[in-house]
Amino acid sequence: MTAPAQILIVEDRDSLRTMLRLALERQGHAVLEARDEPEAVRLLQHAQPAVVLSDLRLPEGDGFGVLRASKEIDADVPVIVMTAYGSIEDAVRAMKEGALDFLAKPVDPDHLLLLVARALDQRRMVTENLLMKEELAVRRGAPQLVGDDPALRKMFASLQRAAATDTTVLLEGESGTGKELFARSLHALSPRAEAPFVAINCAAIPETLLETELFGHEKGAFTGAFARKPGKFEMAHHGTLFLDEIGDLPLSLQAKILRALEEKRFERVGGTVSLQVDVRLVAATNRGLRAAVAARKFREDLFFRLSVFPITVPPLRERQGDIPVLATYFVERFCRDMKKRPLALSPPALEELRTYRWPGNVRELQNCIERAVILTDGDSILPRHLNLSFVEEAAPASAGSPLEQLDLTGSLADVTRRVSGEVEKLKIEQVLREVENNKGRAAEVLQVSYKTLLAKLKEHRVE
Repeated sequence: MTAPAQILIVEDRDSLRTMLRLALERQGHAVLEARDEPEAVRLLQHAQPAVVLSDLRLPEGDGFGVLRASKEIDADVPVIVMTAYGSIEDAVRAMKEGALDFLAKPVDPDHLLLLVARALDQRRMVTENLLMKEELAVRRGAPQLVGDDPALRKMFASLQRAAATDTTVLLEGESGTGKELFARSLHALSPRAEAPFVAINCAAIPETLLETELFGHEKGAFTGAFARKPGKFEMAHHGTLFLDEIGDLPLSLQAKILRALEEKRFERVGGTVSLQVDVRLVAATNRGLRAAVAARKFREDLFFRLSVFPITVPPLRERQGDIPVLATYFVERFCRDMKKRPLALSPPALEELRTYRWPGNVRELQNCIERAVILTDGDSILPRHLNLSFVEEAAPASAGSPLEQLDLTGSLADVTRRVSGEVEKLKIEQVLREVENNKGRAAEVLQVSYKTLLAKLKEHRVE
């Protein structure tokens, strides 16, 4: 039996909210209720409504805030806004911002049910389209992406949109987040799926060899060049070329890559014949390219050419709900590969996995589980089998409560401002340490603009 569709109603008038709920429940829908924007956002974060129905005027926040929060958490959720008859211009503005439709007050229950049915049909079509794309990708050999965190689903939706085009994509994310896996998925979902996917790590090859790896060389081009060798650009003809860690690309090569991207032409090392290629480029970096551009270590024109469609891959610590799912997936995979009997993750081991910070991201989790499967002799993986590398030690008991060390002099406003500033500074310093002082990435993690972060660094005198 199919579970009833969840509808979130955001309306502060109890009588109207009750009427809407009863009308929807009579049609077999499950209903979630909120009185204002903050309450609606909390429900959106913990539930997954199929449709959102929100009044535009709310006692705290407004329907536009509910609309934006809905789209940030799940870009495909249909939102219907309610408004008084005299405020139709507000409803039109909401539809321009992404609302599916609007409902004029006083609400006609029949019209409400019609709009909800239409919204559910649209949601169903989007889901079926994604499922068909994923099924086709599996048949073509796309890597399996494990996890259901909203941040991951939002990123994967962007990936699917980019796959249908020939646009250059820049994958940004910390080391170990699986950027190559996402690049392979993008290729498998694209019209180029039957052509080659060619990957090269720009940081793993010495600068003297990187040009010949990318563009190939002619016979006799240099000592030891006994035969003509095609480069990665040629090998990826009609397919996808993945340049990993492109931030480590030497300046001397950046101009040649820019030309190859813009003109789809290049010459082999030692060659004079111009070769034409049809290649879709996907690049990845774990460092802030904007900062490298500012430091004149990366060409600005190449940066803009690469970042036509930037996609940020979230770190594992921001996908905590996916940690048990990924861990279980890796346990099953390694037990199967090693021909061991099935193992279970004990509750204490799962708790340790959940609370760990995962500086090495998914790659570290995969290595951790592989080692644990090897070490486990019983039926369950225990915390001692995990051997986590960077578990933080508890602060000594003598340190006292942090509250005891606060300066509480002055008025309430003075104390609030002072403590808020100290906490803000500590948070910025913590994030900068985690991202190795990459200010562009820090701004993303803190969810502020790059300009705002620079102003905060100056305000708090953070180096």
